[in-house]
Amino acid sequence: MKTGETLAEVETDKAVMELVARADGQLLQIAAAEGSTVPVGNVVAYIGAPGEKIDASAAAPQPSAVSRQPSVNPPPSAGPQPSAVSRQPVPVAAPIESGRVRASPLARRIAKDSGLDLRLLTGSGPGGRVVKKDLEEAVARPATAAMPAVLRSVPLPTPHVTTVPYEDVPLTQIRKTIAKRLSASLGPIPHFFLTTEVDMERAAEARAALNAQLGDRGKIGFNDIILQAVALALAKHRACNAWFQDDHIRYWNDVHLGMAVAVEDGLITPVIRNADLKSLTQIGAEARELAQRARARRLKPEEYTGATFSVSNLGMYDIDQFTAVINPPEAGIVAIGTITERPVVVGGQVAPRKRLRLTMSCDHRVIDGATGATFLQTLRQMLENPLAMLL
Repeated sequence: MKTGETLAEVETDKAVMELVARADGQLLQIAAAEGSTVPVGNVVAYIGAPGEKIDASAAAPQPSAVSRQPSVNPPPSAGPQPSAVSRQPVPVAAPIESGRVRASPLARRIAKDSGLDLRLLTGSGPGGRVVKKDLEEAVARPATAAMPAVLRSVPLPTPHVTTVPYEDVPLTQIRKTIAKRLSASLGPIPHFFLTTEVDMERAAEARAALNAQLGDRGKIGFNDIILQAVALALAKHRACNAWFQDDHIRYWNDVHLGMAVAVEDGLITPVIRNADLKSLTQIGAEARELAQRARARRLKPEEYTGATFSVSNLGMYDIDQFTAVINPPEAGIVAIGTITERPVVVGGQVAPRKRLRLTMSCDHRVIDGATGATFLQTLRQMLENPLAMLL
């Protein structure tokens, strides 16, 4: 193997990262099984010169949480260096073991998102394992070219009915973290909730006008408008842009806005830094790019930590109203429902209007009822009259 070559995929609670070789050499021994949880600093594998003896005391620590490694029987001996996967020079058809194709976790996610069948791909990883590169090549060429000839005539397996009453699935790292953080939030934090309804007619008109002006340069979504309005309202209400600490409250002058994104195993909150200083198009582009990389588990730690306030939007799922759980040490989060047409009295006449329900979850140790209510008033004014964002 060569320096820079991908050795393994390491999965933490928030992201999947590639572990690359830092030196040339041969994979001599794997010290951690595929899918096992490895404490930070432990050795997962050894790289060295052929025939070199392994000295466990010289092993270099590997920053990792969960190692994803193939089942390989490497020759004994060795020099210390974290590693887990050796590249095979000749691609072979992806092996199917007990009805399951051997593939990396990242490859499985890409295949799911792209609608590709892993059984029809040629794996270039160790032992014919399907890796990210194989999926990228398959997407770039016609679907029939991605099928090995030996598999084109093989019928798909017939689904069978199981009599097993249940299945126990171990918690993933991200679900463990979600469970831990929710327990640390709903238990110790005294939540209270404030709900208001917003007329979104003018916001809809502004969005349509901006999109017509942008043309092919991009589109503005309602979520982009809401994110900017929340950021600007926080800049006016520093009492809500705060963290609760053990013996003090930290009031932030910078607005770092977290936005909840649903991922395969749970939820992650990428952060838009200094959101109150960014334009609507900047917020929209950054929000979409962060959400895309969050779903691919490719966020850097600094991109999902350090939020001063958060927004959770379930409007796209036709949820009218809900309450969100505060992400400590933040003191508040706004839950966004769907925009629907409702009959409203306007000028003495009943007329259909686009309406949106917002619910703010507040940490009562930091935010009092009146404090949260005045913040929501400002947020509502900005959404009902987008020109108020310029004030």
